[in-house]
This record gives sequence, structure tokens and C-alpha cells, in this order.
Amino acid sequence: MANILMPLPDKDFDVTEVAVPWRLLTNAGHQVIFATEQGGFAPEADALLLNPGIFKSLGAAKQAKHYYAEMLNDNAFQLPICWDQIDISNIDGLILPGGHAPGMRQYLGNKDLHQIIADFWQTKKPVGAICHGVITLARATNSDGLSVLSGMKTTSLPKYMERLAYFLTFWKLGKHYRTYPAYVEDEIKSVLTSGGQYFRGPINLGKRGSDTDHSDAFVVEDGRYISARWPGDAYLFTERFLSLL
Repeated sequence: MANILMPLPDKDFDVTEVAVPWRLLTNAGHQVIFATEQGGFAPEADALLLNPGIFKSLGAAKQAKHYYAEMLNDNAFQLPICWDQIDISNIDGLILPGGHAPGMRQYLGNKDLHQIIADFWQTKKPVGAICHGVITLARATNSDGLSVLSGMKTTSLPKYMERLAYFLTFWKLGKHYRTYPAYVEDEIKSVLTSGGQYFRGPINLGKRGSDTDHSDAFVVEDGRYISARWPGDAYLFTERFLSLL
């Protein structure tokens, strides 16, 4: 059994990008260790993804919602440790999920968490990041001040996906789908040594991979690091992460 660390913000994380890895990892016999800034109480997913209203196409799929409901009963989720309690010597793998709502900034921009991630990166153990979670990894720097991703191949939430979600919803939700003024893709590219390290993947306008069909999913693997674009890649992403373990 491996111990997999999954840090989260207090609120607004993506339902699918957390619940799907949790379910597949625990089904395989591994332990997911959740961690929030203060610890001690269950974090909350982005409510819009659970009840999308008129934005149904942007909400979590039925199976992911089912996994999320199961995850709510997990003691590790109900009582996460705080970031200060993380002992990387007892961690076998790291998964950095995403989310786009404002509460994600607590997790994406925390320098203490960035240092923990940078320290874990040096262990050479498996690391996975999906969607906005790649930002957290990109902001973790090594001893020479460069991002730990500087020499790696990676993907992230592509600009066209982020822009499309924003344009479809801004009239009702404002900047809910714009976590930062800069697009995720642009920030990730800015820390890479060359443009050839970034892979956008095939154009996808909403088709999701599933537990039985990966034809619409896309991930990038580079040694012990795996990255994915959005919730539609979550099953393939976790499957490949399991193979790294």
C-alpha cells in the first residue's frame, strides 16, 4: 500500500479531479492523505460543479458525483492534516488536483505549500498534476530559483478551454472561470525552458474520458511526472499514475 498526498484548498476544488483519483487509488488498496492549510475539517468542492443549473455541460458527470458522495464518508477526507504536518518521508506519491473558482487561490498561491512540493519533487517519487493543479507545481522552485517544471514536458488546462468556459459563463458568473488574469497555459509556458515542452493535446470541446473509454482523454508523461488538462482526463490520468506507483 502506498500513501498518496493530496493537498486541497478549504473550498472550490474540482469534484472530478479529486474524487476520481481518490476512488481509483483506494480501490487499488492505496491510502489517500488529504491536507488543507489548517486541517481538521472537511474541505468543500466547487458547488457549481455539483449543481450547475443552466451550465450543465460544465458540471461534474454522474459517476464523479457518486464518487464524491462516497469520499465524503472517508475519515481521511473529513479530518485532513494541515500542511505543517506533512512528512514527505512517509509519502509515496503526490497528486495536485485543480479547480477554477476563487477559493483555489489559497492552494495555488501558498508559498509554504510550494516549498513542501519542491522538497517532495527532490525525492524523485511519482507526481501527478491536473488542470490548475499544474500551476501549484510550476510555482514550486528548486534551489537555483527555477520552477521544478522548468525542464519537464507537461500539459495543463489549455487556453482555448479556459477562454471558452469564461466566454460562455461571464454574463452570469462574472470571472468565476478566470482564477487569475493570466491564462493557465501562459503561466505554465513561462516557467519552461522551451516552448517544445508544452503539449496542448487534441482539440476537445467537451467530450470526456471515462473509466472504460480513454479515447477522448489526454495526458503527458515525463519520467515520474504525469499531467493532464481537465476533468475529462481524470480516469486516464489516475490509471497512468497508478502505473508509476
